[in-house]
Amino acid sequence: MQFQAGPILSKIQSPADLRKLSPAALPAVCHELRQFIIDHVSVNGGHFGASLGVTELTVALHYVFNTPDDQLVWDVGHQAYGHKILTGRQDSFHTNRLLGGISGFPKRSESEYDAFGVGHSSTSISAALGMAVASRYKKEFHKQHIAVIGDGSMTAGMAFEAMNHAGDIPNNMLIILNDNCMAIDPNVGALKEYLTDITTSHTYNRVKDDVWNLLGKMSKFGKSAQEIVSKIENGLKATLLKQSNLFESLNLRYFGPIDGHDVQYLTTVLNDLKDIPGPKILHCITTKGKGYSLAEKDQTLWHAPGKFDKITGEIHKKTFDNPQAPKYQEVFGHTILELAEQNPKIMGITPAMPSGSSLNIMMRAMPDRAFDVGIAEQHAVTFSAGMATQGLTVFCNIYSSFMQRGYDQVVHDVCLQKLPVIFCLDRAGLAGADGPTHHGLYDLAYMRCIPNMIVAAPKNEQELRNLMYTASLDKFKEHQKAMTIRYPRGSGVMPVWRTVFEEITIGKGQKVLDGEEIAILSIGHIGNEAELACQKARSLGLKPALYDMRFVKPLDEEILHEVFSQYNQIITVEDACIQGGFGSAIAEFMLDHGYNKPILRLGVPDDIIEHGEPHELYQLCGIDSENILKKMSDLYPNKTKSASQKVNHV
Repeated sequence: MQFQAGPILSKIQSPADLRKLSPAALPAVCHELRQFIIDHVSVNGGHFGASLGVTELTVALHYVFNTPDDQLVWDVGHQAYGHKILTGRQDSFHTNRLLGGISGFPKRSESEYDAFGVGHSSTSISAALGMAVASRYKKEFHKQHIAVIGDGSMTAGMAFEAMNHAGDIPNNMLIILNDNCMAIDPNVGALKEYLTDITTSHTYNRVKDDVWNLLGKMSKFGKSAQEIVSKIENGLKATLLKQSNLFESLNLRYFGPIDGHDVQYLTTVLNDLKDIPGPKILHCITTKGKGYSLAEKDQTLWHAPGKFDKITGEIHKKTFDNPQAPKYQEVFGHTILELAEQNPKIMGITPAMPSGSSLNIMMRAMPDRAFDVGIAEQHAVTFSAGMATQGLTVFCNIYSSFMQRGYDQVVHDVCLQKLPVIFCLDRAGLAGADGPTHHGLYDLAYMRCIPNMIVAAPKNEQELRNLMYTASLDKFKEHQKAMTIRYPRGSGVMPVWRTVFEEITIGKGQKVLDGEEIAILSIGHIGNEAELACQKARSLGLKPALYDMRFVKPLDEEILHEVFSQYNQIITVEDACIQGGFGSAIAEFMLDHGYNKPILRLGVPDDIIEHGEPHELYQLCGIDSENILKKMSDLYPNKTKSASQKVNHV
């Protein structure tokens, strides 16, 4: 659904239009922009609180800086809705996150105003620094480079690596710290406490405005005046805050904190900063969800609430007559607590996703045994490894696409040392509307190539529970291997899912359906699509066998010898990249054991898959039940003469 923008916003099709307005008009622009976001997200869904919190900052940045010539990098990307609306995508904003529509994150191929693609976090300072150094090399000294980092992104090590480098080389970069004390869940760690100290120091905040004004006035009188004022300013910062300023110690000029919701003051400050050379950081205090009272009060819930009534605030939830299957993340959350109640060695780790992973269930019940380490995947992995050396049973829950950020630690700190860390990879496979930055497509390929790693994927909630139970047993440690358990975003298939725990033999799959001629081998949740296809195939005269392999590494060789001995055609199905994944593992087995059978591998093609609803993306990649059925019928056209017509009419 598309909404009409307000009378001022409707005339802004680019930042150039915004700059034609007087400063007095900017608060009205912010009001209309905020309302436009509320209107669309309430009806179409998407991220919500983060973009509301930077509305004034977004307007001020595009008003002061000459974008896109001046380069603006947003981090994290879900705070950029206002940016998109002001940069020519107002009329297409209703397609946000829909198949074929605009992306929910900045995307270089979508707009020249999206200077850098951002879907994860903590990359903006590195990227903006690279741009600034390149501009300096090309003698484009007029260019400004701005990194807006917020929503917990400053807690990642990469941000500090970039700041450390930025303070050591000549560059013209402005870092804007959007400090709202939130990621999706509340920020954690010493940095959060440090920033809180700065923002709540009344003495410092009284004096810093005078220092700021003095700096602005004297900087116009030349380098010597700037140096004098800079020394005074730095001394006051250190004295009044009772500690050396963290950012100043990295050779970054620190300014702030300032009110991130005062758009007119923001424009004044940003204009002043344009004239101050070198790397600098502006600390802005904002409220996530600003302008929508419910989102301000419960910032985690309103991070991405789905569709809702903007008047009453009621979040629309589907109602069903029959019990529904839970989300896999909920099964994980309740199961790890259930296991931890039985086993005092179990610990839980997540990098800034306690609610997204449902580890918050254990964190509430056992705060001394479940840890949110902030947006720090590398640390999460090695922290888990350290615990494992002391005999603890560690479940490290990381989204599949975020796991890529801690890959070196998986290899070096876990597997080389034969530590039995259990990696639960949420959001594995096609992640839906969040798109290519969040699809978890590569874990099967990149995990199965590592020695001392077991790789598994449950077909349903019962298998997830049993795999977790198996990995939690003390005898699992005898394998001296880590284990990956990957599962998708969204709901499972079992309304009654609290089954009794059963140990699963490592590397053992199961036959789901007997059959003849065709054998389908599936891994993980996508096996439910394969099972549906097999059931439909029976009505068309085909009788494929179906095997739920459960493990990509080690493979169930007993099943595979049976399959390659008894069936004429093998089809593999996976919700993961086709290159190097499950199907490749089956093909390798065939070659290694001297079999020669045709194998059809179904999976995600070697391409970037854009955003859309999961069922749309399954269909696009040819791994939904109808496409699997069509592939089977195409192999045996004489047995299924009417299959194509029936499939096309389903």
